Amino acid sequence: MKRDQTMDMCSGPLAGKLLIFAIPLMLSGILQLLFNAADIIVVGQFTGDRAMAAVGSTSSLNNLIVNLFLGVSAGGSVVVAQYFGMRAWRDVEETVHTAVLLGLIIGVALVFVGVALARPLLALMGTTSDVIDQSVLYMRIVFLGMPALMVYDFGAGILRAIGDTRRPLLYLFAGGVINVALNLFFVIVCRMGVAGVAIGTVMSQVTSAALTIRCLVKSETVCRLTIRNLRIVRHKLFRILRVGLAVGLQSTVFNISNVLVQSAVNSFDNSVLVAGNTASSNIEGFVFTAMQAFYQASLTFTSQNAGAHRAERIRPILLWCLLFVTVTGLALGGAAALLGEPLLHIYSPSDEVVAFGLVRLRIICLTYFLDGIMDVVCGSIRGLGPSITPTVTSFLGACGFRIAWIYTVFAMDRSLTTLYLSYPISWIITASANVICFIVFFRSWKKRVEASKAK
Repeated sequence: MKRDQTMDMCSGPLAGKLLIFAIPLMLSGILQLLFNAADIIVVGQFTGDRAMAAVGSTSSLNNLIVNLFLGVSAGGSVVVAQYFGMRAWRDVEETVHTAVLLGLIIGVALVFVGVALARPLLALMGTTSDVIDQSVLYMRIVFLGMPALMVYDFGAGILRAIGDTRRPLLYLFAGGVINVALNLFFVIVCRMGVAGVAIGTVMSQVTSAALTIRCLVKSETVCRLTIRNLRIVRHKLFRILRVGLAVGLQSTVFNISNVLVQSAVNSFDNSVLVAGNTASSNIEGFVFTAMQAFYQASLTFTSQNAGAHRAERIRPILLWCLLFVTVTGLALGGAAALLGEPLLHIYSPSDEVVAFGLVRLRIICLTYFLDGIMDVVCGSIRGLGPSITPTVTSFLGACGFRIAWIYTVFAMDRSLTTLYLSYPISWIITASANVICFIVFFRSWKKRVEASKAK
């Protein structure tokens, strides 16, 4: 088998390989986030604060619906990585074809979900009356691109599982250039407003998906995709879903709490405040996405080494990833807080929007490294095999706590500062629980490995 762009994660020094893996992944995530940032910036600068609020009001709801199924793509990536570590080539091939077809099916289903439920769900969130029509239009158009988004994420997950993080970055970059160009054309030249930026986003996703499928079809590795062989292999599907649905449910748990926070923000009934919250959360997203690269690194490296029964490498993987994610979170989060005012002015010329955005930005970004620590430990747990436990700890430590906070502490002191403080406190609680779970699961897994070797 030709190695092509693959990486040997099961031998050799870890620190350099983790960075080589994570940095392109970090850039890929930032480019993907730029899809939405380009939408917000273009409408904010050329259409107005209401249009920006309309686009921003859909973000937490879109993430709530979509991330459940994007988690399934992470399940495909984990299963491919485990089989790759075991050198089980036929299992890798069957998982690749199952995952790509599953992604396409999920994407088509999401088109109908998004189009049908956009208005009732946005109304349920308390989206303000002056922006809801534009929010519905934006969300419905964006969901037409779900098949492309899912195919890209499932395909990119397969490439990353074998260590290739460079080409998914290049394909996202191509889509990002198209997205920005079409946003400017549709909004400035065609004056299409939120519809224009939504169409630009869909076209960029189609571009990235097409390039990813082309790469898999032409690949000379075991992950080569043959269109006529696309099929669902039942036991591979179950294994993908066992991991992926747990990842997706965890993401959904966090997004449920984010939807509740968004609803609490909407309850102030101030579109300028909502616009400030939107701009700030978008800036925070860049810090979060950079840290997520080390979550993915801990997940993928642990999965391959667990498949290869390399127990001595599991804890060093976690420790290196914790170091890298803490440094990244502190550096980027601190920079975002320090440069908050000029960064927020990129999204809106309004001083009032910037003032509201700074309240959130300074609380979240200065403590965001705690979220990175929480996620990295979670990635190591899932790489070992357990997938339900991190979901449960996330539900109790993040969603459960934030719901309780909103209906108790925030209800008594209805201020933005009080609302946003629920984030860092929930990260500390959940990260602590995940550390305990990792220690327990690693010891149990290591005993099983040692017992199997002794036979």
